[in-house]
Amino acid sequence: MASEATTLTVPGPDGDREVRISSPFRVLWTGPGITKLELAEYLVAVGDAFVRANGDRPISLQRFPGGVDGEDFFSKNPPKGAPPYVRDVEVTYPSGRRHPQLVVDEPAVAVWAAQMNTVVFHPWASRAGDPDHPDQLRIDLDPQPGTDFRDTVPVAHELRKVLAEVGLTAWIKTSGNRGLHVFAPVRPEYEFLDVRHAVIAAARELERRMPDRVTTAWWKEERGQRVFVDFNQANRDRTMAGAYSPRALPHASVSTPIAWEELDTVDPTGFTVRSVPGRLREHGDPWEAVHEEPGDVGPLLAWWDRDLGDGLGELPFPPDFPKMPGEPPRVQPSRAKNAAKRAEKD
Repeated sequence: MASEATTLTVPGPDGDREVRISSPFRVLWTGPGITKLELAEYLVAVGDAFVRANGDRPISLQRFPGGVDGEDFFSKNPPKGAPPYVRDVEVTYPSGRRHPQLVVDEPAVAVWAAQMNTVVFHPWASRAGDPDHPDQLRIDLDPQPGTDFRDTVPVAHELRKVLAEVGLTAWIKTSGNRGLHVFAPVRPEYEFLDVRHAVIAAARELERRMPDRVTTAWWKEERGQRVFVDFNQANRDRTMAGAYSPRALPHASVSTPIAWEELDTVDPTGFTVRSVPGRLREHGDPWEAVHEEPGDVGPLLAWWDRDLGDGLGELPFPPDFPKMPGEPPRVQPSRAKNAAKRAEKD
């Protein structure tokens, strides 16, 4: 017997496309009871803004076949049976391996991904035409235990000032969870490692200005009750949830662009799959002009060089990355101390 299915009409740059949605009433978020069909309809409703923010980029799909309470997996390679309007681009991963990765060029591609139970979309910081050179500087403000979203607000305001001092225009969105994401469009003139160093330079400057509120400590045991600036999100093949991407959280939150004027009073828990389309219709897209004035990473790299001269070097990379030049040992500080004590006893 044929499985239950429906078809959505999705407007696009080349006219409407018909996208088949199988098992449309499968519940993906059990709390609010949001189904796969509702997710697909959400992506139609925010389609133009979604593509403007995430389109023309290599993108990873985080898929939840049994709903957000079940197991998930990342789909980076173009799945079999992709329709002809879905394209891919070859990218290089940190290991040096090269492989094609999906690209979203129109809302129908996002809806087709939802048909495969994609909940979270993770776009690269670079364009499909030049995947080795980021055109976005991304900074993840991650509140640590003992802090919350409200603690990230003054940090984000100060970060905006830091970036303005080096000629970069900051744009902001909720993470969809507890933190904030600050983006700055940049000219694609530098490799990922350079942009990572630029992020570290900005993070260290922010930490100097707000030492009681901000930390760049990679090890959780050293962060305290502060906001962690996650510099490793700037690495090649490291991504964060895209603008207007749903999150796999119980209330179906959405990583939502906001205006800086909203930041002090905004409640990120109010941005959900059900509420964001209405917000977009009523207020428009705060990120509509996000790509219009890209800046130069060079001044931040000058800060990086300054910090190197002052003895501040490279910071740890994620454990799955190859060992990088100048990187400190990837050993948790408490473990290193315990190992040293054992060596002394021996």
